[in-house]
Amino acid sequence: MKFDLSLPELKQYKGLNEKPVDFDDFWDENVKKLNQMPLNYEMKPASFQTKHVECYDLYFEGVGGALVYCQLLKPKNLPKGKKSPGIAMFHGYHGSSGDWFDKVSYAAEGFTVLAMDCRGQGGKSEDNLQVKGTTLRGHIIRGLEEEDPNKLYYRHVFLDTVRTARILASFAWVDETKLGAFGASQGGALAVACAALEPSIAKVLPVYPFLADYRRAFSLDVKQSAYEELHYFFRRFDPFHEKEAEYFTRLGYIDIQHVARRIKADVLFVTTLEDPICPPSTQFAVYNKIQSSKELLVYHEYGHEHLPQLSDQAYLFFAELLNEGIHLKRE
Repeated sequence: MKFDLSLPELKQYKGLNEKPVDFDDFWDENVKKLNQMPLNYEMKPASFQTKHVECYDLYFEGVGGALVYCQLLKPKNLPKGKKSPGIAMFHGYHGSSGDWFDKVSYAAEGFTVLAMDCRGQGGKSEDNLQVKGTTLRGHIIRGLEEEDPNKLYYRHVFLDTVRTARILASFAWVDETKLGAFGASQGGALAVACAALEPSIAKVLPVYPFLADYRRAFSLDVKQSAYEELHYFFRRFDPFHEKEAEYFTRLGYIDIQHVARRIKADVLFVTTLEDPICPPSTQFAVYNKIQSSKELLVYHEYGHEHLPQLSDQAYLFFAELLNEGIHLKRE
C-alpha cells in the first residue's frame, strides 16, 4: 500500500504544520517551572518479582498534582562500585506500561528500566486535567478549545516524561550520564519529547512515532489513522473550519516535529513505509528535523505492526551504554 510519498521524497520532506511563534519560549518556561518541583515519588515492591530483577511500583507527582505510575525494574546484585544505565520506556496510545516480563531482559542485562503510564489512559496514572470542550474522545484534542496551550493534555504528558527521566537519573545506583528513551507509536513520540526536553538523555529510539505533523495527517485518510479524532473534532465543533488555522497552530505546541530539533542524544529512528496509522510523511517530518547524530532504520514492507529483528537492533543500540568493553555491531 503506497499511499504516501516515495522514499526519496520522504527524506526531503519538512512537514506542513505551522510552528507557533513562541514555541521555544513556551517549552523553555515549562521546563523552568518543572525545575522548581521536587522529585516527590514513592515506591514499594511489586507483587511480580524474578530471580535476577527487583520490581517496584512507583508513583510520582506530575504537573498539576496528578499521580503518575511507573514500573521500576532494577537489576539485582550489581557489582560493587558499578552503576546501572537507565532506560525510560513509553507505551502506545490508550495502552499502559504492560507486563513486567516484557522489560525483564533489559534489567537482567544490567539496565534500570522505568516505564511510565500515560495519565488517564490504559494504566494506573490519573488524569486530573479540567478543560473546556469534549471529553468523549481523544487525547490530542483534549484542551484544544482552550486559548492557553498550557491546558493541552500532551503538554502535561511531555513534562511527565521529563519527570520520569529525572527520577530515573536520581537513583543512587543509576549512572545519570547513561540514559536512554524508548517507545513505539505514542511511545515513540514521548521518547522524542523526553530526549528533546531533558538533555541528559544519551540515546533515544523512537519507533513509527505518533503526534507529528497534524495537518499532513489530516490531509490523508485521517479517519483510518491514529489521528481520526481530528476528523471527529472538526465534524462536531468546527464544521465550517472557521478556526482551522487557530486549532492547527495550537496543535503545533505538541507537535514533536518542532521539539525534535532540541535533541542532543544519539538517535536510532525506526520508520515503516506502509503505515496507515502514523503515515510515513508525518514520521519523516520529525526525523528530518533532528540535528544530533542519527541513523534511520527503514522497514519497507511494514506498517504499524510487530517489526522483526527490532528487539535485537534496539538492544544492540542501547547496549553501548553498558560500556563493558564489548564492541557490538548492528547489521
